[in-house]
Amino acid sequence: MTSRQIKSALNTALKAARGSGALMRKHLSKTKNINSATQFDIKLELDVRSQKLIEKTLRQDFPEIPILGEEGILGDPDSEYRWVVDPIDGTVNFAYGIPHSCVCIALQQKRRGRAKKGDIYGAETLLGITCDPFLDEMWTAIKDQPTRCNGKKVQVSDRRKLEETIITMGFSKKAKNISENLPTLNNLMPRVRKVRMFGSAGLSMAWIAGGRIDAYLEAGVRIWDVAAGSLLITNAGGEFWHQNVEGHYAVEMISTNGKLRRPIQRCS
Repeated sequence: MTSRQIKSALNTALKAARGSGALMRKHLSKTKNINSATQFDIKLELDVRSQKLIEKTLRQDFPEIPILGEEGILGDPDSEYRWVVDPIDGTVNFAYGIPHSCVCIALQQKRRGRAKKGDIYGAETLLGITCDPFLDEMWTAIKDQPTRCNGKKVQVSDRRKLEETIITMGFSKKAKNISENLPTLNNLMPRVRKVRMFGSAGLSMAWIAGGRIDAYLEAGVRIWDVAAGSLLITNAGGEFWHQNVEGHYAVEMISTNGKLRRPIQRCS
């Protein structure tokens, strides 16, 4: 894609995210229809409706690009380009009426040849956006350009000492992963200023990019949760470290301001 085409794709993604965000604002305080629920997760009818709305907008301008979404796949996700979509990141928060969830959209290009640092499941992220409809914040990044929040350049924090940091953790929907990561939580809590659990991977990564918090780690997160945020962080001067794990497009990841991964790993 040319730089002009990527900018056009960004504008389309922004339009799609705003539409889905408006739907989220409208329904935050309303009773939600639950499609399925487990001990650690909820799937809403509105998840599906939001993704359909995003798909319609993306397909209007880019009908040839497949869409890899949390609520389903359109086309071949192994094509040269693909959209990666999480229509409501932080569904449990949203289901309970907690205004801390977002829309995440990324555009990726399949890497030909040897993978490079930052690639996720063989693809490079060309653009990423995270739309927070409740704080009215739009986080955007294009490859090799600064990360922005509502058009203003942002950067990660400069905090280097664990005792000065705020770290957030996410816990997988699987009981096994939860139990395996509780020791990390226990090891970190006495060493950092605060550990938070916000319930939205997309917003946690955006907040690292903006310097509000310093690190986020999770052992079983999905590609649609982190594709957009990975570019937000790296373009703001931070680090997105990850490795593939068992599960459908699943990764273990540590996102930081670029100064904290090794101290965090020593606590794991």
